[in-house]
Amino acid sequence: MAMFEVLRKEYSDYLQQCFKVSDVQTFQKKCAERCTSDSDRKAAIDQALRDTLLVILSENASSNVHLLETYITFCIELCRKDLATASMPVMLLGDIFDSMTLDRCEQLFTFVENNVVVWKEDLFFSACKNNLLRMCNDLLRRLSRSQQTVFCGRILLFLAKFFPFSERSGLNIVSEFNLENHTEFGSEKSEEDALEQITKDDDKSEAKVPIDYNLYRKFWALQDFFRNPNQLYLKVHWKVFSTHASSVLSAFSSFKLEEQRNYPSTSVKIDSSMEGSHKETPYFAKYLTNQKLLELQLSDSNFRRYVLLQFLILFQYLNSTVKFKAETHELKPDQVDWVKATTEQVYALLTETPPDGPTFTETVKNILKREEHWNAWKNEGCPPFKRPTSDSSADIEELRKPKRPRRRIGDVIRDAQTVGKYHMGNPELTKLWNLCPNNLEACKSKERDFLPSLETYFEEAIMQLDPNAMVEDEYKKVNDGNFGWRALRLLARRSPHFFVHGNYPINKLPEYLETMIKKIAKDRPQTQSDIKLETEETPPPEVNDQEFNEDVLKQESEQVEVDNTDTKGRKLTKVTPEMVAKLSEILKNDWKKLATKFGYTSEEVEINFITFFQGKPTPYEQCKNMLEIWAEEDVDASMENLAYILEGLKFTEALAVLKS
Repeated sequence: MAMFEVLRKEYSDYLQQCFKVSDVQTFQKKCAERCTSDSDRKAAIDQALRDTLLVILSENASSNVHLLETYITFCIELCRKDLATASMPVMLLGDIFDSMTLDRCEQLFTFVENNVVVWKEDLFFSACKNNLLRMCNDLLRRLSRSQQTVFCGRILLFLAKFFPFSERSGLNIVSEFNLENHTEFGSEKSEEDALEQITKDDDKSEAKVPIDYNLYRKFWALQDFFRNPNQLYLKVHWKVFSTHASSVLSAFSSFKLEEQRNYPSTSVKIDSSMEGSHKETPYFAKYLTNQKLLELQLSDSNFRRYVLLQFLILFQYLNSTVKFKAETHELKPDQVDWVKATTEQVYALLTETPPDGPTFTETVKNILKREEHWNAWKNEGCPPFKRPTSDSSADIEELRKPKRPRRRIGDVIRDAQTVGKYHMGNPELTKLWNLCPNNLEACKSKERDFLPSLETYFEEAIMQLDPNAMVEDEYKKVNDGNFGWRALRLLARRSPHFFVHGNYPINKLPEYLETMIKKIAKDRPQTQSDIKLETEETPPPEVNDQEFNEDVLKQESEQVEVDNTDTKGRKLTKVTPEMVAKLSEILKNDWKKLATKFGYTSEEVEINFITFFQGKPTPYEQCKNMLEIWAEEDVDASMENLAYILEGLKFTEALAVLKS
């Protein structure tokens, strides 16, 4: 230990002397003469470099950035002479950044950026990459994302240049979102103040769009969906998002911008000296959310571009295939159509936004197109990039090389499975099979639903029931065994008359099918032949047939008439807003039970709907909002179905109000 202290002190003296004259050779010679052990010499020199740095910083040289850059360059030369550890330059830089102000750090970081080629050398890369990443992260923690935005961007760009594309530590492999980025905005209490301010401003200028609290709340509530797009795959979230987005985009469409709005005031005369300063508009990483500022923000072209670009990024994610997406994260056909139409609307608004709207729009399309390639590369497991060789001599040399042995089929199949694909041994079969690797989802596709409708399948049999058709019994379709077998399967899947009370055991299939076909014929839209068929009396069955007695036949005939009457008169009554208001007052404490019966998942119920309607926290408003969404979205929403659900839940009071 004493020997090490002596070496450290001597090397510190040598280092200070040689650094002043930038003489690496003399320092190397003195160090070699003093100690012959490489490990001991490196340890002593590393400590001497730290001691010398403390001396330089203590002499108030931290303000002299050029002197510090020269010292780091001298340390790099020592590492190349194998006199110091390869990680020492970056470790010294970390110590310097810790002791300097942010303004000085920004000046010194230029030296780090200019020497990115040095850090990527084989000597320094493996030894310094972790230290460089730690140093940059320490700087980012000290910086403000909204105040020092440019410096933060420089650090991220440097890391992107330093690390190779295939470096997984710099990639968001599992597609996580920054859920901590919350956007807070004012409550409804400030609405009166905002309206009062708008009323005062109306005397001076006429506003193109009324900026009320409703539009203000919808506008800033969209940031929660931009922050976490996965919640849009739930029905309730999608309903709220689509409504808010339509309102905001409509406001943008009616609030046109002009070229002169880029200037702070049209009444101020701008001379030639000021003209150049207004060409560069300021950049804001995060905007203020005060309600009184929304009208001014809508007049800002940069602000509008940021919001529209957020829409495009969100829509691209919803439609893209991401490896780590859940299977349920898929848009429905009507949602896909809405996204497509809204995307066109957003691009149209971007084109209208000055300055240089068409140019900016084309640039955005190009960036998003490259983002699709980036996403596809991540889905493939981020394989390393290799530059193709264009030298013809290299191609000739490649042809001269002996061919590699053919890979075993087992290895090919295993490699394909690692990326979620299948190898079938034939290129065409492999291509077809990988169009939809999930076999269960492929089988559920609507394109594979080959089940015919009742009207189509029984059309000929219905025509044969007409006496004017004069088709003999032995030639009717109902007497065909193949037709009867398929008809039973189709009735079980499609007909409401199959599994009902009143189906009795039968002995002859043709007669049962004939009865069921009559029911189906009466459910069809009334045609001339059907009307005539209904007026005809059904001939009584043979007396010798023992499959039904007279009482059973009478009951079945009555059941057929009742079913036909119910089917013809089944006109479902729509749930009115007045009825929703009455039921909400009664069911306000039990609306979660009712939501479960409506088909909402437990996750959607736990959302409590209050997340998106901050001004409506009462149970009455929550229940009313849930009933309105159900009445508008659910195809089975009707007074009759609602009465059935309330009866099952034993909500007698609500049922009495519904039937009154």
